[in-house]
Amino acid sequence: MGALLLVMPVVAHAEASLHQPFSAMLAKYVVPINPVTRGDGVEIKGTSTQVNYAGFKSSQTELAAYLKSLSTVSQDTFERWDKNTQLAFLINAYNAYTIDLILTRYPDLTSIRDIGGFFSSPWKQEFAVLLGKKRSLDDIEHGLIREKGVYNEPRIHFAVNCASIGCPALREEAYVGAKLDEQLEQQTVRFLSDNSRNYYDGNTLHISKIFSWYKEDFEMKWRDSSSLNGFLAHYGSALSFNDGKSLDNDDIKAIMSGNSEIEFLDYNWALNDQE
Repeated sequence: MGALLLVMPVVAHAEASLHQPFSAMLAKYVVPINPVTRGDGVEIKGTSTQVNYAGFKSSQTELAAYLKSLSTVSQDTFERWDKNTQLAFLINAYNAYTIDLILTRYPDLTSIRDIGGFFSSPWKQEFAVLLGKKRSLDDIEHGLIREKGVYNEPRIHFAVNCASIGCPALREEAYVGAKLDEQLEQQTVRFLSDNSRNYYDGNTLHISKIFSWYKEDFEMKWRDSSSLNGFLAHYGSALSFNDGKSLDNDDIKAIMSGNSEIEFLDYNWALNDQE
């Protein structure tokens, strides 16, 4: 046990050093937008973010060096990490490689879906070197991050970023294992607090299509929830009406019980570029 306790700070320091360059770029080139003050007085400086891709393009050498450092992490090293450190690594890799993919066409694109062609989805292109092989973004997200029985973490959907306005915010710092739970919690709350993408109206909850595409992830047992309604009710204090008014306990109970209808909003695939 003593040896393990000695190793843990070393791993945490090494991980922080690994992701520090990406964290510095995110802090520099990601801009929070749509601030809100919730009914409980909690201030969120940006329920969403815009990305300065021109800035990232000017720092492509640094981004390439960071991606190179990720590619040198072996499967054996990865498997020695705790689950949070692994998951933080994979989320950062997904987000950084997504930015890298955008830069292959920037500024000559209006959406990530402009990359590729009729038979080649941008998410299926194998260009990301990670854990000993060349992978696609789909492979990182669905084959690693969402692999059944490994992490079982629905909040990852508010951390991985698909370079689109409809996406949850790209976080202004890299993820690290030591504070991953706190980071995922903040990302979930900030996304659900954005009433341009999730809001209550009458007896209907209008929510992002993310909850439809990945419904199964929100139906697995997680904390006090094992359903989409349960997950949304768990974060009921973050949700609001379309005029910004907070939900009361009766509204949250209606969501929990399934008495509220759910409608999924259209997804905005336009590039989340800084205006």
